[in-house]
Amino acid sequence: MIEIQDLTKVYGETAVVDRVSLTVPAGEICVVVGTSGSGKTTLMRMINRLVEPTSGQVLIDGKDTRSEPPHLLRRRIGYAIQGHGLFPHRTVGENIATVPTLLGWDKAKSTARVDELLSLFQLDPAEYRDRLPSELSGGQQQRVGVARALAAEPAILLMDEPFGALDPVIRAKAQEDLLAIQRRFGTTIVLVTHDMEEAIHLGSRIAVMDAGKLLQYATPQEIIANPATAFVAELIGGDRPFRLLSLAKVADHIEPGEASGAPIDAGATLRDAYAECLWSGRDALPVVEDGKALGRVTRDALARLAARPQ
Repeated sequence: MIEIQDLTKVYGETAVVDRVSLTVPAGEICVVVGTSGSGKTTLMRMINRLVEPTSGQVLIDGKDTRSEPPHLLRRRIGYAIQGHGLFPHRTVGENIATVPTLLGWDKAKSTARVDELLSLFQLDPAEYRDRLPSELSGGQQQRVGVARALAAEPAILLMDEPFGALDPVIRAKAQEDLLAIQRRFGTTIVLVTHDMEEAIHLGSRIAVMDAGKLLQYATPQEIIANPATAFVAELIGGDRPFRLLSLAKVADHIEPGEASGAPIDAGATLRDAYAECLWSGRDALPVVEDGKALGRVTRDALARLAARPQ
């Protein structure tokens, strides 16, 4: 668990982060969102002391982060940035093994961990372990960057705009990879982004910042349904009901009955189902799970949910 208490960072006469307090429960994804200059990256970097606070404190599992040297703190906190930040003259395997090597892991253990993570990110170890970063695509480099951050099995992972440089298709895949990895390891993640869509998709909690201040800290559902300020509402945009539909699954709104045409999976979002109804001109979609028919979801029901998202 991460506890941030009255955290402040002042440069000159400007409070870049202004008395921010929030708690990130263990095993959750906290996404910090805001425009450029809002203080979101500075806030995150104070967690691993890449930036030292002017005042306030950060506790990890109840222990003040200032109670140990910064370099030791950082070895147990994963860190991934936009553009991956890989060492260009080290192989993929050497990059991923950076922190395990610093921690004194033996070669067999490090190699096993490298191969495990490469396989997890669907990169064949035999094919990719000895390549240089320049021989990888942008999406592959980003996956290796996240793998490196996870190599020493950190309980906490900090991510600064990790997918910002990727094209939309690769970015969506990288986001799904991250969610799958987080579910597998139970890692506590703090991720910074300027993209509210990404924040809603990834975050179990969202912290909205502006001009150094924390405007709202809540679940995606709460922020969409009840934005605390006009600025938060503006970040969400004008399609708040449809954003809420994106947080609910078809499986929770299946009706008995049949429908014609291509089915939709029970794991899809209500927003996906509504879009499919509109694009295909159908009044209902058959719902399946593992190829088995479960019932249907209707356009009228989806429209009612969009009109009254609560």
